[in-house]
Amino acid sequence: MRITTTDTAHYLETGHYRLTVSRTDPSAELEGWMTLNLLASVNTAAGRDETYETLPPVLDRRDDTVVFDFPQRTTGWEAKTVRLTCTPETIALEVRVEGNGMLSDVTLMGGRAVLNTRASGTFRTGLHARGVFSPTPAHPIQVVRPVSVPVALTVVGDASPGRLHAVFSPPPLVLAFGKEAPAGATDVPGGDWLGASVRAGIADLTFTELAYEPLDGGALLRFDYECHTEVRGAWTSPAVVFRAASSPWEAISHHRDDLVTHGLAPEGPAERHAWWSEPLFCGWGAQCARADGRSPVELSRQDLYDEWLARIEEHGIVPGTIVIDDRWQLTYGDPEPDASKWPALREWIAARHARGQRVLLWWRAWSPEGLPAQECVTDAGGRAVAADPSNPAYRQRIRAVMERLLGDLGADGFKVDFTQWSPSGAHLKAYGSAWGPALLHELLATLYDAAKAVKPDALMITHTPHPAFADVSDMIRLNDVLEYDAAGDLVPAVDQLRYRHAVAARAMPGHLIDTDQWPMPSRADWLAYAEAQPELGVPALYYVESIDNTREPITGADLRQIAEWWRR
Repeated sequence: MRITTTDTAHYLETGHYRLTVSRTDPSAELEGWMTLNLLASVNTAAGRDETYETLPPVLDRRDDTVVFDFPQRTTGWEAKTVRLTCTPETIALEVRVEGNGMLSDVTLMGGRAVLNTRASGTFRTGLHARGVFSPTPAHPIQVVRPVSVPVALTVVGDASPGRLHAVFSPPPLVLAFGKEAPAGATDVPGGDWLGASVRAGIADLTFTELAYEPLDGGALLRFDYECHTEVRGAWTSPAVVFRAASSPWEAISHHRDDLVTHGLAPEGPAERHAWWSEPLFCGWGAQCARADGRSPVELSRQDLYDEWLARIEEHGIVPGTIVIDDRWQLTYGDPEPDASKWPALREWIAARHARGQRVLLWWRAWSPEGLPAQECVTDAGGRAVAADPSNPAYRQRIRAVMERLLGDLGADGFKVDFTQWSPSGAHLKAYGSAWGPALLHELLATLYDAAKAVKPDALMITHTPHPAFADVSDMIRLNDVLEYDAAGDLVPAVDQLRYRHAVAARAMPGHLIDTDQWPMPSRADWLAYAEAQPELGVPALYYVESIDNTREPITGADLRQIAEWWRR
């Protein structure tokens, strides 16, 4: 690393990047990529944090690391410093504050200020890229977006407008900037890329959302803490790590490796049992296709599952694992079988075991249904919003539930869904202090540890492909398939499969991948998807009789073809 200093700037060259750090204003030019704004705002429940004076940077060289500290006088804190930590390959950006406060939101790559020039308002980083890659599936489908389009990486979402960005919840917290515009919804251009990833472990993942907010050629990053993270004395933000990459996929690998190297994510899964890799049958697609105006949850029934499994076996498909989907249980929060639908579930599972098959139960994460409000995150009116894993009483309940479902009933694990319904809101109250991904990790750890205590080879499937979640999931599910691109055109399901697989495989390389299979826009899409599944992960069959979206029938020949693909 070579540093040259003049009256106006420090020039840093490493062989991997060139950085010009201004000595007169809070900015740094990362050659070819961005004019990095070195303001930050650390806002609290008490009000906005606005910088009113910036001081020259302080340079500190430590072996192969160069640190630039930008002290800033601010309205919100006793002291504030934005730091750039430069190694030969990476640039890490973070902010440190001193004082006390409850964090509302934090911005990096820009913030509110009155500059020494007396210019005032919100300042942002200037971007020289044309596209930004998002690792989280969203509607409209656009894997690489124009750099002027926002991105939200979050644990909060559903299917309503502006919120369908939590199919992966949480996704790997990494963006990648590219020089080329994409040619289609799932196209990833070649050329050089710049990764921008969040370096933080579970304890520091207490924000619900990381938002990339572009405007008029500039952008900043906003972390939404929702007034659930308290600063007492001093606090340092998660670092945003910039690193050159050959592709977005390599940027995700860099993100995962960075977390592992810094002890912020596990090396990989603790174990893997042979039966976990066997093909899956999940009844949800068949439930939807048979619904015909009824709610599909009414059709999670023992007699129908027997019928569907008999039909696929007749054509050569014998899944190693069967997932009983929504809604086999009477209540979501404290589940036990609905005897009107599953009159003999214990015996049914035992019969499947006798045939060499395993049975997973669908689990709706966060649901407060059937739980006392005292064991839940509550709103301002005292109503239960979500199960609260920070509450010891809830954790004790889950241990009893696992004894009942895995021990007495004999089930073999869970397909955990709806992690995107994480509680969100500054006014919400929980027993503990964790929030955002940290609270979700606590929820999954509660389920995971209790399940493994009863049945050590229990399989836990989640849709949480963030590297720090490697210790609370055995298999990553690619989740529901989406439909349209920004132009309103259907995006082939198999193209979505390949994109999602690439994200999950790079973020959690030691984990199995559940390829999912619902919903499908057509029979042709379904067959193309099914053919690709075995090469990309654990194949999952959802459809037996027809496609729910088009009512196209599924033939015996279709099922025999899938059986052949599974045998390859």
